[in-house]
Amino acid sequence: MTNTTAATVRGPRAFHDLDRLIALMTGAEKHAPAAHSTLDALWVLYDRVLRVTPDTADAPGRDRFLLSKGHGPMAYYAVLAAHGFFDEELLPGFGAYDSPLGHHPDRLLVPGAEIGSGSLGHGLPLAVGTVLGLRAQGLTDPRVGVLIGDAELDEGSNHEAIAHAGPAGLEQLHTLVIDNASATHGWPGGIASRFASAGWAAVTVDGRDHEDLYTAFTTPHPGRPLAVVARVEPKS
Repeated sequence: MTNTTAATVRGPRAFHDLDRLIALMTGAEKHAPAAHSTLDALWVLYDRVLRVTPDTADAPGRDRFLLSKGHGPMAYYAVLAAHGFFDEELLPGFGAYDSPLGHHPDRLLVPGAEIGSGSLGHGLPLAVGTVLGLRAQGLTDPRVGVLIGDAELDEGSNHEAIAHAGPAGLEQLHTLVIDNASATHGWPGGIASRFASAGWAAVTVDGRDHEDLYTAFTTPHPGRPLAVVARVEPKS
């Protein structure tokens, strides 16, 4: 995500505190590997890239972040809590009937969440629509980031979004693909080639290397959307 003018957003806690925050979420959870696969990328985004804070979470000019890979949201909740979007005292209630922190984020209940997640394959099309909506309002500076899993690329809705965004030149759109080898289908040359063939700027990085992630997120890509494929250990 190109960022040449925004001030760096720093959280009150360090990355190593995330394990403690995740450990507070003791509710039944069957998607812990899905959560941990996103941890490093989410931290870099919120700590160094995204121009959004608890004070600007409703500001028209904020960057938007959409979590499409919404199952196993523990890492997302931990990062939001670490950056002050809500109090960490909510974390132990994760998954409980009366908790706002459900097994999928709900934008009406979770401070900082832009969308409610659910079926795989919906986040990228929503991100495309968000960019088009911002453009219609004359808001060309806010960036729209969306995190998807590699298995979501088995869904046709994502490929329609990819095919539209490239030729439309949606420079504000930034897609992060967490690649933990979950996809049923593959592409010659890897996932990045799928985006590049549709006119996107695309780069593949180590999804655990914070400097590589930051460099990829801030890669200039004038006139094109950006896809960052973050490879992590295969899902066990």
